[in-house]
Amino acid sequence: MDPQEGTFELAGKRFPRVTWYKNSGMRKTYLRLLFVVLTSATNGYDGSMMNGLQILSYWQDYFNHPHGSQLGLLNCIMSVGGLCALPIVPYIADYLGRRMGIVIGDILMLVGVVLQGVSTNFSMFVAARFLIGFGVSIAHGASPLLVTELVHTQHRAIFTTIYNTTWYLGAIVAAWLTFGTDYVQSNWCWRVPSIVQGFPSVIQLTFVWLIPESPRWHISKGRHEKALHILADCHANGDTEDEVVQLEMKEIKDTLRMEREMEANSWKELIRTKGNRHRLLILASAGLFSQWSGNGLVSYYLTLILDGIGITNSTTQTLINGILQIVNYIVALSMCFVVDKVGRRKLFLVSTSGMLGSFIIWTICSARNDQDSSTGLGRTVIAMIFVYYIFYNMAWSGLLVGYSVEILPFSIRAKGLACMNLFVDIALFFNQYINPIALDAIHWRYYIVYCCWLAFELVFVWKFYIETRNTPLEEIAKHFDGEDALVGGEAATTKAKIVAAKIGLEDTAFGMEQVEHKEKV
Repeated sequence: MDPQEGTFELAGKRFPRVTWYKNSGMRKTYLRLLFVVLTSATNGYDGSMMNGLQILSYWQDYFNHPHGSQLGLLNCIMSVGGLCALPIVPYIADYLGRRMGIVIGDILMLVGVVLQGVSTNFSMFVAARFLIGFGVSIAHGASPLLVTELVHTQHRAIFTTIYNTTWYLGAIVAAWLTFGTDYVQSNWCWRVPSIVQGFPSVIQLTFVWLIPESPRWHISKGRHEKALHILADCHANGDTEDEVVQLEMKEIKDTLRMEREMEANSWKELIRTKGNRHRLLILASAGLFSQWSGNGLVSYYLTLILDGIGITNSTTQTLINGILQIVNYIVALSMCFVVDKVGRRKLFLVSTSGMLGSFIIWTICSARNDQDSSTGLGRTVIAMIFVYYIFYNMAWSGLLVGYSVEILPFSIRAKGLACMNLFVDIALFFNQYINPIALDAIHWRYYIVYCCWLAFELVFVWKFYIETRNTPLEEIAKHFDGEDALVGGEAATTKAKIVAAKIGLEDTAFGMEQVEHKEKV
């Protein structure tokens, strides 16, 4: 769908576009949602912090210079914690609500951060990071759902892609904080960054109570009036009779009713239909591709890469890390505002193609540098790392969560997101545990594996990733399920009208009567 200039489409109708900062309801909602997107910042902070800590001599001395599998364990244990939490994440989000998922996750993260900051030995540091990973997984499984289900349909693409770009906001803080604490001549040089990791959670716990719960979650619990008032407050300055709000309410209410009557919300639903299997393929691949595309090498082991090309000075390494995170954030944030103009599929294809090309050059230069070390080749490797990340951030940073959440119907949204996060954590575990071992053993030759994998990713994205731009959240189901999609309200499909007639949704079913009348004529 390509809405005309200055309009957006909902339920087959066009409405004038709304400028969010001129609408007090949207302005208030979106500013509050900025506290929700901080969940992703905790993840970004961790990756950059662990890069920075490895550079600090006091941290190295305190933990007896961990390397190989021991260093891999320090990094990957957070992903293990995330994996252990995943089975319960969708149940917390679906039964207790999106907000409570954030609260529970934040509390667990804060406990872990305190233990990490006061760690006295290797085992305590590992245990603390496991708990942080467990809490992050719960909060990360609820936060994007709340964002997606609260924002106005015309702003969904921008806001949901912004969510994951705050990964770099956390990474920037950690990179420059460890750069600064490198000058602290005591163990506080690593304890301070470890403790500051809890700052986003403190902010969220303070302000999450000001953010309304998802109206779709309220409808799923039978609280229709509550949901209507939230939609009105967020999208129409409290006007419950606003046409857009009424259409949204009807579409959401009828769609959720039909999903509840005709589809289960068990894990098996993810593979029951052709459309859901297609969704699951995208979710699994997005989780893997977002982390296992060579970016894991830089995210957690930039020190080893820079050591390999002769850049060993700790100040230079932390400076490169800090500048890289700033460039990453600028590119990722900029891409959020072109998602609906360019399209998801095109961004994914351009992004993956650029990553492949830059990684090949990166690999060739690393190989040449290994044979004949030179400053020029080392600088080229650094340049290719920056170019690689520019392409990576065109799609995989922001769209990982935004695209994954929007392609899922409400009944399986929390479980589908948990599946995507499962593959993220699997990829992270592999990155964090296997990468240092492989880099120690075969050095630059390990990059060849990623070159081959990126080529496979490009083919996979071209084959399976579909376009969803400018489509209301409930209506995206049509892209995957066609006329079998259960979409309520004015945008109802033929199957939805038949189902609506059976379960007594008169307004949606009315369209079926019109279809039958036309057929008779």
